[in-house]
Amino acid sequence: MQDFTQGSIPRHILKMAIPVFAGMIFQTLYYLVDLYFVAQLGGDAVAGVSATGNLQFIVLALTQVLSVGTMVLISHASGRKDPVDANRIFHQSLLMAGACIVITLAGGFLFGDIYTRALSANEATALAAKQYLATFLPALALQFALVTMGSALRGTGVAKPTMIVQVLSVIVNAILAPILIAGWGTGHPLGVRGAGLASTIAVLAAVVMMLVYFLRLDHFVQFDRKQLALHWDTWKRILKVGLPAGGEFALMFVYMGLIYVIIRDVGASAQAGFGIGGRVMQSLFIPSMAIAFAAAPIAGQNIGAGNYERAKKTFLVGIGMETVMMIALTIVAQLEGNTLVQIFTKDPAVVAVGAGFLSVISINFVSQGIIFTASGMFQALGNTVPAMISSGTRVITFAVPAWWMHNQPGFELRKLWYLSVATVTLQMFVSVGLLARTWRQTVKAAKGAPPLPAAG
Repeated sequence: MQDFTQGSIPRHILKMAIPVFAGMIFQTLYYLVDLYFVAQLGGDAVAGVSATGNLQFIVLALTQVLSVGTMVLISHASGRKDPVDANRIFHQSLLMAGACIVITLAGGFLFGDIYTRALSANEATALAAKQYLATFLPALALQFALVTMGSALRGTGVAKPTMIVQVLSVIVNAILAPILIAGWGTGHPLGVRGAGLASTIAVLAAVVMMLVYFLRLDHFVQFDRKQLALHWDTWKRILKVGLPAGGEFALMFVYMGLIYVIIRDVGASAQAGFGIGGRVMQSLFIPSMAIAFAAAPIAGQNIGAGNYERAKKTFLVGIGMETVMMIALTIVAQLEGNTLVQIFTKDPAVVAVGAGFLSVISINFVSQGIIFTASGMFQALGNTVPAMISSGTRVITFAVPAWWMHNQPGFELRKLWYLSVATVTLQMFVSVGLLARTWRQTVKAAKGAPPLPAAG
């Protein structure tokens, strides 16, 4: 276990953020490697995989329930130096992950065809989406086990093993992708089916490696099958923190799904361009997200130990780092957006949509970084409801005018992106305001802890 209740906070953030960043980079490479080879199959294949990939937001929402609930409670237990509670939380989260794996597989096989048809612009896109989902679904399901184990380690301040596992699994995926998608060396290309199969094999390998780590190497939190008996009170504790965090991601799924539905009538090129542009944007966000992911367990341990002044400082240092990082990424997106999209496709129509998306959406990168940090702080406080409320304001303020706009004569995608910028900026102010209020309430309950001033 890494003790964050003492020592330099900026150093702690960097020490955690670097392996988290590396792990997220390689995690993103899962999708970018597949996207690169799928892009060679044409626009319909890219649009199909992108539309199916949006299903990941549903899985991410559910994994967030386990990820955030597990990380927060274990970070608090680590701050209290309470390994008994930490292990109880870990084993109950594993049981919850098992249940989620079964539900994901059943739901995907039963309703996957309906989902892919609803979001696809044409029959060719729908077929590609269906084929990809058939082999990618197990990878989605196994994410629950992988995320649960990684979150348990993050709560104890340990990030390096997760990063190593992610690197190795991405290497597996990178080796398999051209073999299975394009048929390199076999002469039997599987197309989009191969993309999903490569990811599934790689995720399975990652789960096995993480299990080996917990069985042999970790000590503060260690796997013990005797502790797998159901403990409903612990489930309630995990869900109390995790459900609102999952709701926050579910709202993001609604947001992304609405965009796919709106631009469906524009054509497959628009969906493919938005899909690639969105992937590039997510990749650019990785350094910022790594900082937020690192700050959350650091602040969580200090809150668990009652060190509110250090938790406050963690937030303020994180905001400073996020702002500098996002300014740099905004410049990159503005100057090189076209080049970044062309890495994955040379189709002029697709490039135009993807680059146009990045040029506008990058305007609110700084606002998004502040939102990331605020969400991490809500997690550290063990109260994720305000973060869900903040995301809800974004979805509501975007959905109604977006739907109206796309039914008007002369509708342009660029108008949709500017609307997104406005709603994210609004969300930033809502997040900061709710965080200041939540902090004051927490401080009051803690009797005498120093208040956290609103950032602005």
